[in-house]
Amino acid sequence: QVQLVESGGGSVQAGASLTLSCAASGSIFGRLIMAWYRQTPGKQRELVAGITRGGNTNYNDSVKGRFTISRDNAKNTVYLQMNSLKPEDTAVYYCNANPTILAWGQGTQVTVSS
Repeated sequence: QVQLVESGGGSVQAGASLTLSCAASGSIFGRLIMAWYRQTPGKQRELVAGITRGGNTNYNDSVKGRFTISRDNAKNTVYLQMNSLKPEDTAVYYCNANPTILAWGQGTQVTVSS
């Protein structure tokens, strides 16, 4: 069973940057399309960014040009570099495969104040 542990969240001012990390256990990581998702209270979890095994990426329109997803298959880790953060980026961020076949981790809270 793959376990996901997200970290790197925090409380920042608008315009700041954060880098999230997601460490995954298990050898299956390198074979999966991985993604970052986020959720705010009362809303469905949404896809933020995804990355294939080979490094091809896709982004939610709301974060294009500001966020960058990357992965290190040797470390079983996926990252999300978030620049120019906006208050509307405030959410709990999770990583998972795409589709979401893995058990969800605890997520990491990102709070952006104006």
